[in-house]
Amino acid sequence: MTETEVSAVIPVYNDRESLETAIPESLKVLEGITGSFELIVAEDGSTDGSRELVEEWEKNDPRVRLFHSDERLGRGRALNRAFEYSKGNILCYYDVDLATDMSHLPQLIEEIRKGAAVSTGSRLLPDSRIKRTTDREIASRSYNFLVRLFLGSRLHDHQCGFKGFDRQKLADLIPDVSSTHWFWDTEILVRAQKKGYQVAEFPVVWNTGDKTTVKLGDVFSMGTSILRLWWDIHVKKS
Repeated sequence: MTETEVSAVIPVYNDRESLETAIPESLKVLEGITGSFELIVAEDGSTDGSRELVEEWEKNDPRVRLFHSDERLGRGRALNRAFEYSKGNILCYYDVDLATDMSHLPQLIEEIRKGAAVSTGSRLLPDSRIKRTTDREIASRSYNFLVRLFLGSRLHDHQCGFKGFDRQKLADLIPDVSSTHWFWDTEILVRAQKKGYQVAEFPVVWNTGDKTTVKLGDVFSMGTSILRLWWDIHVKKS
């Protein structure tokens, strides 16, 4: 049986329209990176026909795999389960709206091939090129400043939905990650650094998607999650 080199995961919740672009574009880019890959759509309790669309792709292309959940898992739990379900030695995920330009996917994978435990796109490095509203830019920079201040991270952008992992290193990290939703992205990066793993951060071209599922309550939740993780790292584990 041929070993799978790369498993790419797209987390999805009611994103049928975006999937119509994301699936064929993903297959095209992945074909240029490796001859051994799978594309997993982690469909999280959708009601808009996302599941049925992926099932059609799955029937016609064995490289496409559906990972369906009847219940709403949240971003973090959906990713955890999809990665467990995957076969690849290199794992990655990106947002279904392809907000991060897919021209960066080869670098995301190559950083892991070169020995990094985690690779991540950054919207906040000097060479990054992004397009989003001023209020979202301020909120993002403020959030990432707090992560660096309280959690000691050396990275610039913790929430960019464009990350790659060495499978074994990720398996070592996940048992300590308690976040089940949006804060998962930040927690995985912080914990990787705390373990001394190499994290490769690189600038990307990024455009705000037409649709965002981050709500105001999620923003407040991530703020309190920073404090919870600080307590867990500095007090609870001492």
